[in-house]
Amino acid sequence: MMPNKTIYVSDEDLPLFQRAQELAGGKLSTAISVALRRYVEIEEGRQEGYDEVVVQVGPGAGRKLRFSGVLLGEWGRTTGSRVETFRVYRSRKGKYVLHVNRSPDWTDNSEGENWLESLFSRGTWRTYLGLSDSSWGFVQGDATLEVVDTVEELRGKVPDEFYDMIAQLVERPVVEDLDI
Repeated sequence: MMPNKTIYVSDEDLPLFQRAQELAGGKLSTAISVALRRYVEIEEGRQEGYDEVVVQVGPGAGRKLRFSGVLLGEWGRTTGSRVETFRVYRSRKGKYVLHVNRSPDWTDNSEGENWLESLFSRGTWRTYLGLSDSSWGFVQGDATLEVVDTVEELRGKVPDEFYDMIAQLVERPVVEDLDI
């Protein structure tokens, strides 16, 4: 038999508990257990030096994924008319999480030239200042998330210089206890 626990709820919190019970299919104990499990996981992780991380994945707005981790490093670069941002986290379970965010691919009326070059070479500075008409467009950006077991598995998935930086960091503990 399951032991009974009494929870006292203030009048102002009663609507919250009633809504939780509705969302849990009529079982308030289920809602409380799920909430407490998540609370304990987050708090234990926080005490171990981890943060709750929420990242966006997929095209455009995509969807959001959440995990407990610590950011080891971030690297950015431009490729053509896009910006790529690489972030590597160490998860609470010791895995490595690679989040890559690619900006939208922008195009303007400079006919394939680098926008800065075209600004001076073709007199399009008037367009950039809003003094003449222009046209532009973009292809939606996207973001990916990949989980690997070892830092070595990141090689080739991130720029070489960034890999070298991350590989040096993994030897350090997430939290070092000082006896002072």
